[in-house]
Amino acid sequence: MAIKPFDRKGQRIKRHRRIRKHIGGSAERPRLAVYRSLTNIYAQVIDDRSRVTMASANSLKLTVEPGKGETRKVAQARAVGKAIAEAAIAKGIKEVAFDRGGFLYHGRVKALAEAAREAGLEF
Repeated sequence: MAIKPFDRKGQRIKRHRRIRKHIGGSAERPRLAVYRSLTNIYAQVIDDRSRVTMASANSLKLTVEPGKGETRKVAQARAVGKAIAEAAIAKGIKEVAFDRGGFLYHGRVKALAEAAREAGLEF
C-alpha cells in the first residue's frame, strides 16, 4: 500500500470552498478576499453579485520597514491591510465580510485583518 503525499494546496482549496458556502459579497457588504503567496499578500474588496472588484491592494511594490520583533512579511501584510481599508473607505465601504481564502487565521492573514480593522473597516 502506497503512502499518499500531503497535498497542502488541495487542503487549502477545500477549506476555501467550505468557507465560501457561507460568505458572499454584496453591494451593501462586499467580501474582503485575502490571498497569501510565498512572497507577497494580496487583498480585494469584491461585490460577488455584480462580479466587480471595488478596491484592491497588494505588497508587490511596497517597501515597509518592520518594527521591533516583526518580520518583513508581517509588516507588509499590515501595510496592505491599512491600504485596503483606506481604499474601501474612500469608495464609501465601511462593512465587509472577511474571506481568509482557506488560509489559517494567524501570522500574515491576522496582521492584515487587524490592520484593516484599526484603519476603520468593520468585520
